[in-house]
Amino acid sequence: MPRKLEPRLLNRVRELRTDTGMTQQEIADQLGITRQTIVALERGGYTPSLALALRIAQLFETAVDDIFWFEGST
Repeated sequence: MPRKLEPRLLNRVRELRTDTGMTQQEIADQLGITRQTIVALERGGYTPSLALALRIAQLFETAVDDIFWFEGST
């Protein structure tokens, strides 16, 4: 039986960060993560934990599902 592929998680982290005028390093510092993690998030190469997704949403003062969604679900 073929293995079902997980849908790709997309996000608006870069858009929200640039809209607020923050650097990757400033976001990383506020979240307690590395700048490389922000880079990977913005490129779609990293899926955050639920706790990190919630902290990102809190930082940008928006709902998690306004930042993250599965490809094809919009």
